[in-house]
Amino acid sequence: MKRRDLLQSGVGAAALALAPAAAFAEVVYAPAPKGWRTFALTTRIEPQAGATRVWIPLPTFAGSDWQKPGNVSWSGNAKLAERDRDPRYGAEMLRVEWPADQQSPFIEVTTEVQTQDRSLAPGKGNAPPLGDAERKLNLAATDLLATDGIVQETAEEIVTGHKDDLAKARAIYEWVVDNTFRNAKTLGCGLGDITSMIKSGNLNGKCADLNALYVGLARSVGVPARDVYGIRVAPSQFGFKALGAGSENVTKAQHCRAEVWLTGSGWTPVDPADVRKVVLEEPPGNLAMADAKVMAARKALFGAWEGNWVAFNDAHDLKLPSSKEAAIPFLMYPQAENRDGFLDSLDPDKFKYRITAREASS
Repeated sequence: MKRRDLLQSGVGAAALALAPAAAFAEVVYAPAPKGWRTFALTTRIEPQAGATRVWIPLPTFAGSDWQKPGNVSWSGNAKLAERDRDPRYGAEMLRVEWPADQQSPFIEVTTEVQTQDRSLAPGKGNAPPLGDAERKLNLAATDLLATDGIVQETAEEIVTGHKDDLAKARAIYEWVVDNTFRNAKTLGCGLGDITSMIKSGNLNGKCADLNALYVGLARSVGVPARDVYGIRVAPSQFGFKALGAGSENVTKAQHCRAEVWLTGSGWTPVDPADVRKVVLEEPPGNLAMADAKVMAARKALFGAWEGNWVAFNDAHDLKLPSSKEAAIPFLMYPQAENRDGFLDSLDPDKFKYRITAREASS
């Protein structure tokens, strides 16, 4: 399918006057949680293949109305274990090192975090203005997230006729929902190489691809947006089996969400990738776009998300401190390094790590 054909198929949907994402109420099959929930996220790593360095993302991203970081503690036999912070984005991690002759190296880190459901009326409210430095950061290109060339050309066609940021943000959201699909064969959460996606016409992948596409398109037409990298920690209580963790073992439950900055509502949640996840994975699977669950998710996920997920950071092109390797696109999985380079962070059985999430009883 050619890019212009893709654009034409999305423009009509972009004009749909969907109501603000007030809630998931139309598909609630279980009582919705109220207020703040407290989770303990524990990562245990016993690195293999002679790894002597490990970096563990910490869920210390702060959102005053949806996430509050808590205590961080760890134990193990490392010669060094300390919290480190990326200077540009503020992404926090536990940096761990062992001597080369360490027998049975291990580290276990536990972080407490509070989270709750978000539901905003996009473009409404009294959020303070976005600072100049933060605006610049969230309009900038990254190694994989271009904001010029074919990305900008595509975005400009999508937002034709839309004057304000809210209209542009919604038009891009509808276009991404209509023109992408979730690819179950994509490794991990994908990479987010949006230029390659658009050039090839293969607008598929997982959350780090589809939501990066949204972010890049928004940034390219002057609308601040960002990816937020995190992990699902509990089942969905809003009727979406596909949008929750299946058990306390969340080793493979990483998920990237997105936010767009809108005057009034400030950082506003958007998650077109999860709409496509509902289409592909919500039982019985391969749902039609007109299915009630898909329509409800589509409506809700422009302005809301469920508090069964915690955020690590919003960092791109992250150079891990003390690493001899090049920068990584994002930090959502534990990373380990031996003398030959990085271990495969998408293979926790060989890398040997396990992540569990437990909710504190109320």
